Formats: sequence, C-alpha cells, structure tokens
Amino acid sequence: MHKIHVNFFQRKPRSGFNFSIEQIFDSIRNELGSKITFNVFISKHYNSGYWSKLVNIIQAYLNQNSNLNHITGEVHFLNLLLDKKRTVLTIHDCGMMNRKTGIAAKIVNWLYLKAPVGRAAVVTTVSNKTKEEVIAYTDCDPNKIIVIPNPIGKHFVNEERIFNTKSPRILHIGTAPNKNLERLIPALQGLNCVLLIIGRLKDTQISLLSQFDISYENLYNISDNKMLECYRQCDIMSFVSVSEGFGMPIIEANTVGRVVITSNVSSMPEVANGAAHLVNPYNVKDIRKGFLKIIKDEDYRKMLIKAGYKNKRRFEASVVAKQYYELYQELHSLN
Repeated sequence: MHKIHVNFFQRKPRSGFNFSIEQIFDSIRNELGSKITFNVFISKHYNSGYWSKLVNIIQAYLNQNSNLNHITGEVHFLNLLLDKKRTVLTIHDCGMMNRKTGIAAKIVNWLYLKAPVGRAAVVTTVSNKTKEEVIAYTDCDPNKIIVIPNPIGKHFVNEERIFNTKSPRILHIGTAPNKNLERLIPALQGLNCVLLIIGRLKDTQISLLSQFDISYENLYNISDNKMLECYRQCDIMSFVSVSEGFGMPIIEANTVGRVVITSNVSSMPEVANGAAHLVNPYNVKDIRKGFLKIIKDEDYRKMLIKAGYKNKRRFEASVVAKQYYELYQELHSLN
C-alpha cells in the first residue's frame, strides 16, 4: 500500500503549559502509523512577536512537503507561504479574537484566521461551534471546513467509584476568565463539598474562595498521570465555562465514569451530547441547582454516567484518526 507522506507543523510549546495539541496529534499519528509516513516540525520560536512569527513562517516554507502539509493548531499563519493545494489547517478555537479590540483585533483576525483559512485547501475545526465562529470571522465557504473532533487519550479508562453524597469531591479545570470560576464559587456556598481546582489561582480567586467559605485544594503544572488521578478521585466534573472551542474535560470525565456538569452555551452541549447536566453558566442559582440535582438524584447520576460511556466512543483515537486519513486520501488524490 502506498503511504501518504504528511509534514505536521506544530507550535513551540511553553514549559509548564498543557501539551494538548501535541498529544492530540501524537495519538493520531500513532493510529495511522501503517498508513502514512510523516515528519513533525516544531516552530523555532515561541508564538509571540511579529519577528518570531516571520522566522517560523519561513521555516515552515523551507520544510513543506510535496505530498501534504498539516498545520495542527494555534500557529495558523505558518501556512502563508505553503502550497495552498496541499495544506490542511486545523483550528481549535477562535479565543485569540476575544483578547483584542480595535485595529489589533483586525490584525489578529487577518493573521490567525482570514489569511490562513484563505491559504488552506481544507480547514478542520474541532466542533461545529468553532466552525461557525471561523465562518463569521472570515466569511469563507462553509464547505471548506470539516468538523473533526479531538480524540480522547488512551490512558483514560473507566474506573468505578462510589459517589460520596455527604461530601462530594468536585474537580474544576482552569482558572482563566472563560472557565467561570468566579460564578462557580458562590454557587457552591454552603454545600458540604471539596473543590479541587487545577490551574494557578489569582489573588482575587483565593479571596473569593475565602469569602464564600469553600473547602478547596489547588494544583497546577501537574503531570498527565496526576491529572488522570484527579479524575479518578473526583465525584463530579465541573466544566461550567462561558466559552470553549471544544471541551475535552467533558469527554475525559465521561471516559473515566464521572458525572459531568457543564454549560448550555458554546461547544459544550455539542460535545456532551446528552452525557452531562447542562446549566446556564451566567446564572449562579442555576449552577447551584445543577449540583444539587446531581448530588441528590442517584438514578439521574447513573443515567448521565451511562450516557457518558456511549458518548466517548465518538472521540476514540481510532475513530478520529480514520476521519483525518480519509481527508488526507481525498486531498492527495487531487494533487
């Protein structure tokens, strides 16, 4: 069988940050080991500053492939000098647009979205929500974008746990503004629980935890094995973000067998697919009501956990890798 050769282009990861994009495509390449050959090119510089971006763009140009090139995320602009007919661009989210205003927002839109989307043969997004945002920011042809979700890591496996109804352990991942910790904290006031927060806390968040008398633990810069242990030791996975490009913690909790509470906005209903309790992330009372429902209703918890086992099948590495391979085959046949 003739193998398709793919050059994967990835960001230079920062020490102490999550290597999610790198892990996603390591998983995909492992699944496709018998069907593709590949090289992985890591950007020479961090994704900061226009000079470093220019150097990374030139590096990508010098290492492009006569078969296929795949920009795996975040460094979308690496394809600006690549052969358009042979380039796949993956966009995980459009969060970069939320951090800029005015002329800066227009520059970022052109550099990260409009120009890279225009210079790709095919764009993949990890959710329909992200696809809608890309279309809104670039006005591109919707048929150019294919939704291929992120795969679940194979180290995530089911591990049963007796739910602690007296003092449930709640896992919350992320302390950035979109993670909505500032509304989660007052929603838990008076509930006998332990909140485990993954991510470096800001002084204002620590003050808020004290103000509402929340029993909590805090971890950050942890290993993959430690993260898996956190899932196994929790009773409830809290993911009440106000916006997400995807929402991998939902699937990770589904796979481990933990009940999930998440938001009814952005990509989260799409990813949860009936395998989580949905709440209005802007309404503290609704968040609280969701936790009480989960804690008090055993049959409801079991139903959500069972739905989670079914939901996670959509995100198995073999399923996701097959979708990428079919895309590679189609694009390769056109060249």
